[in-house]
Amino acid sequence: MTPQQQALVSSEVFYPESDGKPIADNTKQFRWIVVIEQNLEWLFADNPNVFVAGDLLWYPIEGNNTVCTAPDAMVVFGRPKGDPCGICEAARGSYQQWKEDNLPPQVVFEVLSPGNTRREMDPKLLFYDRYGVEEYYIYDPDRIELSGWQRSDTGLDSIEEMNGWISPRLGIRFNLAEELELYRPDGGRFLSFAEINQQLANERQRAEQAEQQKAEVEQLLQQYRDRFGELD
Repeated sequence: MTPQQQALVSSEVFYPESDGKPIADNTKQFRWIVVIEQNLEWLFADNPNVFVAGDLLWYPIEGNNTVCTAPDAMVVFGRPKGDPCGICEAARGSYQQWKEDNLPPQVVFEVLSPGNTRREMDPKLLFYDRYGVEEYYIYDPDRIELSGWQRSDTGLDSIEEMNGWISPRLGIRFNLAEELELYRPDGGRFLSFAEINQQLANERQRAEQAEQQKAEVEQLLQQYRDRFGELD
């Protein structure tokens, strides 16, 4: 296809930015989607060439707006973060692969709701297999079940043991306890916004206590100077 033909195709085909489906069916599913997506963003915050997104429609084929899916979270190594994709200044309303150096997301996550069925999820596995995903993870927060697939020479193969699994691409570790626990390469656990706010509040309280102790020590020193003079 010549550049002129590509431009014509791009101008004629409309790529919707929404599939009309809600991000989540309940609060538990939504919380997990946010925790995974936001912590992945923080994990790669210092790498300008890792793009992380949540519930963003991915179109792998130029000119075909019917072949698409929206992973709950996806990670693309080799693409700039932020809203513009690099070719134009417009915000990324969708991930149009041909505008992204033809790089598919290497890692995708899906978080299940009670309404998700095998009939719905099996085509997603086939989609991710066909279009080049390297790692695919599914978490069911109601059943506390975790599944994963990793690409081999023949396609996406099921990972036999997910408890303790370390993602080759992300470096994060998956633990199954009372619920899923995800750990960064530095050992820190993925945290919710509430947990992060609590940590910040604790740090603030410790800082205030330290400042108060410092002021008390300085007051005692001043009292000593007033009584005995300057220290030698």
